Amino acid sequence: MKPYLVLVLLMCPVLLVAQPARKALPPTVYTNAGANYQLTYPPAWKVRKNVAGAEAAFYAGAASEPRPAVATLTVQPLPDTQKDLPITTFGGQDSVLRGILRLPQAQVLRLEQRDLGRYSEVSYDYTYMPAPASPARTHVVGRRIRRYGYDIKVEYQGAVSQDSTYLAAGQALVKSFAFTGKPLPSRRYADQLCDNKMFGIAATRYRNGQWEDDCRTIHEFANNDLTAAPVVHREVLPFQSYALAKGFDNCLYSVTKAPTDAPELVYRYNPATRRGGFTTWRLPAQGPDVSWISAATDERGDLYFMSSDANKLVRVSPYDGSVTPIWAADPLRKAPFYPLINYGGAGSHGNFCLDDANTMYLVYSTDGSLLKIDLKNQKPSPEMMALGGLPERGGYSDLLMQNDERGRRRLYLAGPKAVYKVDLARRQATRVRKGTYTDLAGCNLFSVVRRMIAPPPVPTTAAWRGRVLNALTYQPLPHAQLRMGVSGFGKMVKINPKGAFSHPGTPGLTYTYHAQLSGYIATDSTWTAVPGPSVQDVLLRPLSVGTTVQLANVQFEQGQAALLPSSFAALDKLVSLLNDNPGMTIELRGHTDNVGDPAKNVLLSQQRATTVKAYLVGKGVGEARVAGTGLGGAQPTASNAQEVTRKLNRRVEFRVTGLQ
Repeated sequence: MKPYLVLVLLMCPVLLVAQPARKALPPTVYTNAGANYQLTYPPAWKVRKNVAGAEAAFYAGAASEPRPAVATLTVQPLPDTQKDLPITTFGGQDSVLRGILRLPQAQVLRLEQRDLGRYSEVSYDYTYMPAPASPARTHVVGRRIRRYGYDIKVEYQGAVSQDSTYLAAGQALVKSFAFTGKPLPSRRYADQLCDNKMFGIAATRYRNGQWEDDCRTIHEFANNDLTAAPVVHREVLPFQSYALAKGFDNCLYSVTKAPTDAPELVYRYNPATRRGGFTTWRLPAQGPDVSWISAATDERGDLYFMSSDANKLVRVSPYDGSVTPIWAADPLRKAPFYPLINYGGAGSHGNFCLDDANTMYLVYSTDGSLLKIDLKNQKPSPEMMALGGLPERGGYSDLLMQNDERGRRRLYLAGPKAVYKVDLARRQATRVRKGTYTDLAGCNLFSVVRRMIAPPPVPTTAAWRGRVLNALTYQPLPHAQLRMGVSGFGKMVKINPKGAFSHPGTPGLTYTYHAQLSGYIATDSTWTAVPGPSVQDVLLRPLSVGTTVQLANVQFEQGQAALLPSSFAALDKLVSLLNDNPGMTIELRGHTDNVGDPAKNVLLSQQRATTVKAYLVGKGVGEARVAGTGLGGAQPTASNAQEVTRKLNRRVEFRVTGLQ
């Protein structure tokens, strides 16, 4: 039976010589044309606009190179079905993760998400093999952001072999993306303000010298001035309709008048672009021999549709696309006057509007009398309100509560041959324009500054998901063992047949974990829990000739070859590894950064490798099993341009040279 192999693999710097570096040039600022957002990039990187769908591409080297390291910025409008949803709701982290896992030999280094109300994002860091014959893996670092109804992606890609040169700058570029004080024009429904325009569906049209049914043409009235000639949107509805509502996005929403007794899709028409299309919102079946007869908007911007028998009221929320039945029986049945409006041959009373106090006004089509229902409790008012100034002939088809051209609240009533303005206090109607309309639409009664949406509460729990992978092939290791705990390695974590695991945690706590599998070099490390879910894979490196492992927490006195006591624990685990595998031989390799005299750096790195060898031999490891060499700054793993990355080059590692 092969022994379990234990070794700390934490990536921590070895303290070697550090000297002040030359002052770097400040980064260059990129700002979009509308000055809505910006990022910073190294001045040596080249910028190209409109590259393969990206707004801008930032090349670290020549763009003509076969595999240049490049960062891209892409801003795209979201589909209407997604523009009001945060990325954390619509697939979020899981959708990004699924895309990563479809890549060959993918390893997730970090994947986190956060929701700040109007602003949500998923950040990620992973590597993958672009093709089986590719000479190097690709490293990707990025952010996917949803704001104002746009999908924004800023992402760095480069070969892993280029990490030491470009990765730190690419990470800084991605992190630097930020919005300015001038926001993008929002496409989100919650951010819109209703304008003053009124609309109506024209019931008839004049064609070839005679009047005929229309119910597909929409008339647009600017600034609520119904005396002016309307803008005509001729036959823009794909069906005849009696129901029209105006959303806070200033689009119009309608449904067919056909008594289909089947679920019907709501149609959206944008009068500004004169384009329309069906939404995904589906109203329920309205009942046999019944039509959808009227629609209205409430103070939240939700849309309501009512059937011609008033037995069905449905609310549609453009915020999330939900369709909610409000009632399935006419509340006016409880009113004392109900027998007067519900008899054989009686007119309809399903045409309605809403005010900002959740009062529903309905009109009795026969004589124009008004009826009221408290929408909160669905209780009807006990009286019918008769209006003066109306013709005796019936055919009253809709109501709309709207601020008029002088900013005064008015109730508009669509009559048989004209539109009337109603003075509710005097119960008097005044004709304002001729024309027959099946429904009226507007929403400026609710045109107020939208309140700021508070960010959702920060999650009080954390969850780490990941996979245990072979560090060479990136294939899952379902038989590995993983232990985790706050103090010590804690309990065993279950690993499924795909090598995946999940572990709950408390945000802010640091957990220690230990992963092992026979024939592999075990790893000990830590995970600091962040609020919400996060993803990170664990690698186990096969124990084979040529395997190179960095020693964690091996530190020396500044500029010297004397070991610090904090190094002993990591070196003792290397001693255990060698004792468990008596046929294994290794070569210790010392590295420095490139600051200072190269010859002195090589000498110092050699001396430190010798010091580590002496420690191992002193613990009983045969001297012949351990070789040592100093490489100075010849093999950096990170950029030497800045101290934050330069320190990663000051390290000691070992390479397996033999196994018997």
